[in-house]
Amino acid sequence: MNSARDAATPRTARVAATPAAGELLRSLAARHGPLMFHQSGGCCDGSSPMCYPVGMFRTGPGDVLLGALDVDGIDPVEVYMSRAQFEYWKYTHLTIDVVDGRGAGFSLEVPEGKRFLTRSRMLSDDELVDLGLVPQGR
Repeated sequence: MNSARDAATPRTARVAATPAAGELLRSLAARHGPLMFHQSGGCCDGSSPMCYPVGMFRTGPGDVLLGALDVDGIDPVEVYMSRAQFEYWKYTHLTIDVVDGRGAGFSLEVPEGKRFLTRSRMLSDDELVDLGLVPQGR
């Protein structure tokens, strides 16, 4: 790990999933194939993460890839957010969780009587430095 690219690659993950969300994602992937999330900006089901089969929701230059969820047994699940919304959330770590209840959106979990939701926490000082959000030595 001595290349400049390796040294510049952040170690900090911006997104994670709870074990309960991972279990539901495995079930959904078994039926629908590879999955992705787009963090809604207030449309449809408030600001819930919307889960789609890969290719059903098209991302574009106005979207930011936050990272990919590593869930045992399925392909990595990429998580996107609009660039404008990211400006408000860039200092937070997002954890996708699941709760009982039906959301009002188009997300794949709705027929299951479940809904994904996002829990957030502020990034630590070390994470902010790693992601290049504050200069080192501050």
